Amino acid sequence: MTTRRNNPTPEPTAAEMYAARRNDIDRLLDVLAMELDKHDEQAKADPTNWGITGNLGKVRSDLMDTVAFLSGMDREDVERFLAE
Repeated sequence: MTTRRNNPTPEPTAAEMYAARRNDIDRLLDVLAMELDKHDEQAKADPTNWGITGNLGKVRSDLMDTVAFLSGMDREDVERFLAE
């Protein structure tokens, strides 16, 4: 006796996966902007809190790594770009 298997869901194409991931990234950037706005309010309410500043240092560092990766630039080039 043979067992019938349901046809598996077809794998997405590279173009479909690219579009989905690009959409996810756009949504994440929107959330990032909203979270930065919230952080701005926290920083205004507590301007002596270095923890809030440190949070932005972490975000900045991660974004620099992301830009360096995506652009093919060295991190040092990204740092120079920001210093201009």
